[in-house]
Amino acid sequence: MSSIARYFQFKELKTSYKTETVAGLTTFVAMAYILFVNPTVLSVAGMDAGAVFTATAIASGVATLFMGIVARYPIAVAPGLGVNAFFSYSVVLGMGIKWQTAMAGILVAAIIFLLITFFKIREKIINIIPQDLKVAIAAGIGLFIAFIGLHNAGLIVANKDTMVSLGHLSTPTTLLSIFGIVVTLVLMSRKIPASIFIGMVLTSLLGIVTGIIKLPHSIVAPAPSLAPTMGASINALGTINSLQMVIVILTFLLVTFFDTAGTLIGLAEQAGFMKDNQMPRAGRALMSDAVGMTVGAVIGTSPTSAFVESSSGIAIGGRTGFASVVTGGLFFLSLFFSPLLSVVTPQVTAPALVVVGILMAENLRKIHWQDLAIAAPCFLIVIGMPLTYSISNGIALGFIVYPITMIVTGRAKKVHPLMYVLALVFLVFLFALDA
Repeated sequence: MSSIARYFQFKELKTSYKTETVAGLTTFVAMAYILFVNPTVLSVAGMDAGAVFTATAIASGVATLFMGIVARYPIAVAPGLGVNAFFSYSVVLGMGIKWQTAMAGILVAAIIFLLITFFKIREKIINIIPQDLKVAIAAGIGLFIAFIGLHNAGLIVANKDTMVSLGHLSTPTTLLSIFGIVVTLVLMSRKIPASIFIGMVLTSLLGIVTGIIKLPHSIVAPAPSLAPTMGASINALGTINSLQMVIVILTFLLVTFFDTAGTLIGLAEQAGFMKDNQMPRAGRALMSDAVGMTVGAVIGTSPTSAFVESSSGIAIGGRTGFASVVTGGLFFLSLFFSPLLSVVTPQVTAPALVVVGILMAENLRKIHWQDLAIAAPCFLIVIGMPLTYSISNGIALGFIVYPITMIVTGRAKKVHPLMYVLALVFLVFLFALDA
């Protein structure tokens, strides 16, 4: 045990087994909702929910253990909200691409991810794209998944006259979602740890008590088979043969890039890990989600990223990778609780999507709104995602307009050459979609 304590530097970081174990447990409970939300989102694309549950648990466990053992940070990794919505709603439903082909796109992006992380190119690429556009992407994804959550809740419905309108509030399932949203917001406002998870549990219990949700036949069962999704991405690699898929792969890269990088920096600041504005072992930390993304693509789940919910474990003293080892172990243990999937309906997960969307919208304050040349492309990214029901379309609109507004304001030289290339690629992409 002493060798483990030395490896994780318990003495130097003034922590203990008890503190790190409680921190790891706290982080797991705070983010356990992804085990049930992710299968719900990906099943919309036609994927088997049980297989996705197993893939989510395994990919999260592997990536989080890598983060803990190799990078030695108390930061958990799991399939991220937003990029999973992009997979199901934008790529599969919006573009009409089969989920197997879309998963192959994730695998290609994951391999590229591994290579650019290994050769330390990732940080350089992140720096090429202006900070304002990065935060606009995060905020836009927040609005997009919140819109999906409100729709799943029945609060927003289609209307042929006004495009969208308020749903029927008296519908039992809608009332259940409203309860979940209110309870979760109250818990979040009171800064209760694991608010999203607790909100889902309370919403499920109310649904069961009122008869809206049926009780599961059991609580514990063998892990669902991975057979429906295992290796589908590898078998479908040959179907990646269009410009459309190139854009999809690029979008997977961009979204996961910024998601993990931003989260890592924020959590490192909170824990006091930053030294001279640099994060020690940053390459290893970034590699953890690249590993998770690769494993997930092979067995059948959307890209992984560092989870901001790790802040709950850090807040109660987690300072070493041992906390992540605990969290990763709990992900593997969760494999045997798949029957609970039946009580986690779209109405139960809707509050999680809405609340996470609210949290991601916080990025809006970081945009320089007083500079129209910057504000215009950022606004198009943010508003374009929910209104076109596509993350990639929103990014395309902003990336096309950005070089134009910078050129006409005499700042053409401040735009990196790659941004001009991306603008041209996205322009061709939009016209290709319209063809």
